[in-house]
Amino acid sequence: MEAYIFDWLNLLLRWLHVITAIAWIGSSFYFVWLDNSLVAPSDPELIDKGVGGELWAVHGGGFYNPQKYLLAPKALPQHLHWFYWEAYSTWLSGFALFSLLYLFNANVFLVDRNVFDMSGSMAGGVAVAFLVFNWLLYDTICSTLGDRAGGERKVNLLVALQVVVSVWAACHLFSGRAAFLISGASLATIMSANVLAWIIPGQRKMVASMRAGQAPDPIHGKRGKQRSVHNTYFTLPVLFAMLSNHYSMTYSAPHNWLVLLAIMAAGALVRQFFVLRHKGVNNWWYPGVAVTLLLAVAIGLSPMMRSKPALAPASTPAAAPVATTPAAADAPAAAGVSLAQVQQVIQSRCIQCHAEKPSLMPTPGKGILLDSAAHIAQHAQQIYQQAVVARAMPLGNMTNITDDERALIGKWFEAGAPTE
Repeated sequence: MEAYIFDWLNLLLRWLHVITAIAWIGSSFYFVWLDNSLVAPSDPELIDKGVGGELWAVHGGGFYNPQKYLLAPKALPQHLHWFYWEAYSTWLSGFALFSLLYLFNANVFLVDRNVFDMSGSMAGGVAVAFLVFNWLLYDTICSTLGDRAGGERKVNLLVALQVVVSVWAACHLFSGRAAFLISGASLATIMSANVLAWIIPGQRKMVASMRAGQAPDPIHGKRGKQRSVHNTYFTLPVLFAMLSNHYSMTYSAPHNWLVLLAIMAAGALVRQFFVLRHKGVNNWWYPGVAVTLLLAVAIGLSPMMRSKPALAPASTPAAAPVATTPAAADAPAAAGVSLAQVQQVIQSRCIQCHAEKPSLMPTPGKGILLDSAAHIAQHAQQIYQQAVVARAMPLGNMTNITDDERALIGKWFEAGAPTE
């Protein structure tokens, strides 16, 4: 029953997170597009009102005419719509999901002792500190250099360097799957904190000045714009990092930090293409380089390339001797693979998370039990998919399953998963 409740919490939090993220990213993309699509008004009345740009659009059977003021209108309307609940809800639901799945099971999901040996409680503390430190460092860079003449380029270079170092550090502290997620969560934390600490407070100060009959200080708009632009370029990298846990070929790769950085760079380049396209500039070099990066990663991670002698993945050091089950040792000579042989592998490598009372988790992973021959046969497809095709299980390969054992399971399933 506990596992069933856990799955429902997982489902509902994930659903909420996706809904709020769509709302946030959708409004963010819309306003970036709007900013870059506005044209200077020709109507003297609009110019006199202080309108700096306008746009005519048709959508859903209606006509719209959004207008943007150079700084602010001469008189504020009573009602203003603020865009901030989407950002806050996305981060809060995401952190709740991260806590439920990763922090409460840190020893399983965060720790890979072949990468960095630490306890589960330490890993959880480091993960949270990682998010906080990345925001503080980013904010210091922007606050120190952002207002200076020519400081924008320095800010961008230092923020890019911070992302590189942060991704490298995450992939050398946590399991690959967790490292990708934490790298994305660090950027998402920066994005939400930008809204909370700078964009909305700056807007509130501008509104307060106008309500008091004073001219608003343009520095607040400048600072908010800077943070908003950074958020735009972080969006696609964050989305990939959030989705990456479904694709173990990326986070389990040798030098996985380079894989993540390459894909993040591709996402930022694609975003740059669309930002320029909104301004009427079609620079196809940006998507061209992005596609080249993605193709290079895909080819580099292909089974053909990874089967060549190379450095072992970070999660399985080549020098570390690994025990082999008798079933795997006998596999090459066997005419076929029996369920009993597969069960020996499962008992050695999988039962720690998939028993009635698992030793590595509070409840069976995904509610799946593999503690009997009948259960193994029942979940044959999932075992094959996760352990052989995706190589996502065991998590972080903490039980040191060998390639021979994976091959044995594959041979059994491909022969029809015989029950004898």
